[in-house]
Amino acid sequence: MSVTSEPVAVRRGPLVVVGGVLAAIVVASIADTVISLIALAAGAPDDFQPLKARSYVFLTAVGTVTGALGWAFVRKVAQDPEVLTRWLVPAVVVLSFVPDILLVGAGGAIGVGALLLMHVAVAVIAVFAFRKVMPLA
Repeated sequence: MSVTSEPVAVRRGPLVVVGGVLAAIVVASIADTVISLIALAAGAPDDFQPLKARSYVFLTAVGTVTGALGWAFVRKVAQDPEVLTRWLVPAVVVLSFVPDILLVGAGGAIGVGALLLMHVAVAVIAVFAFRKVMPLA
């Protein structure tokens, strides 16, 4: 009998994974709501649509589900998913800033700054949840 020291990714059941992703969406949406309310109170335009719940909750759900699918893919195919996610997650978050930065004319610095902060909050919350329900090693 040989003992291998290769790390083996823990497999959680689909209900645990779906529950973790849904929890991430809910917690991230709450964080986004707080950020939005602070931005609006600080002077972001009241009519700036990306700071409306119907916009950011939907996009938070889409981003979190897309992130979960990407996480699962990296986990499955990467030789070292831990190393890959260490640079891939920040790169994707920074790339996701581009469309928001283009909205500076409509939302001003406060509105766009809030959107960028929302991206970071969603990523941090999602990665925390993914690590719990889809461990990399």
